[in-house]
Amino acid sequence: MTTSKDAEETVEQALGTEEEFAQEVAELVADEAPRVFALVEERGERVDGWILAWGMAFDDHAEVVSVHRGLRGSFPSAQRARRAFSRRAKIRLVWTDAETAPRSDDDHAAGYEPIRQPEA
Repeated sequence: MTTSKDAEETVEQALGTEEEFAQEVAELVADEAPRVFALVEERGERVDGWILAWGMAFDDHAEVVSVHRGLRGSFPSAQRARRAFSRRAKIRLVWTDAETAPRSDDDHAAGYEPIRQPEA
């Protein structure tokens, strides 16, 4: 039977140094990080707009949290979240990283493409 001290030593041997483990964890986080997006409500034809909600898109679903009133929701995708919120207003889906934003035929056909953020 393995003691807790033996288990700790085995784990340390299996995972390498603290720096190596930290690097592995950082790579894991980078690979698994959700894509962040905003749902922007538009008023009129380019008259005004504001962020209605923020979202995180995972491989199999999207989580959305409204800016006001604590509304939260889980959707099959970011595009489905936009469609659900679009029932009451004109909503634009904006990815925070437009360079690698996923393309959706639904959004492309509706004229909702990622907006390129100005370079700093």
